[in-house]
Amino acid sequence: MNYFEQESERLRYRKLTEADIPRWVDFFVDNDNLAYLGLDLSKSKEVLAEEWITKQFERYRTQNLGHLAVELKETGAFIGMGGILPQVIDGKPEYEIGYSLLPEYWGKGYGTEIAQQLKRFGRENIETQRFVSVIDIRNQRSINVALKNGMTPLFRTQYASLTVDVYGIEKEL
Repeated sequence: MNYFEQESERLRYRKLTEADIPRWVDFFVDNDNLAYLGLDLSKSKEVLAEEWITKQFERYRTQNLGHLAVELKETGAFIGMGGILPQVIDGKPEYEIGYSLLPEYWGKGYGTEIAQQLKRFGRENIETQRFVSVIDIRNQRSINVALKNGMTPLFRTQYASLTVDVYGIEKEL
């Protein structure tokens, strides 16, 4: 399966492009979850959007992974992004399942659908013992998604200047 061209029940996943930057600016407007991301919120929303997306281009080049654009199959609307992200957590390499949705798409099950699709892809295509999600301890919505994705809390640590719980699920063989 091609990482950069996936589908789930309601969603389509593709590589991000520079054309996605203006739409991603909306992620930084009236978003209560920004405090959970460890971002420098003194930067403008335009700069934050550009930095987030251009970071994915580097991940594509160096890791052949990264956040993907997530679109509704029915309308083609860009609703957010999700991906498998190679990370180093407490000095150990991990594969993180991460996602972020535009606020207008919260509470509709898309986060869970994204996380489950990425877990499926990872289990079939990536050599690792487990997948993790790194979640700010205050972010109850993401905690709920991790639990629905079969993950359990593994440990608490500091990450990107935040106190986070690392949730994980073993890769089934």
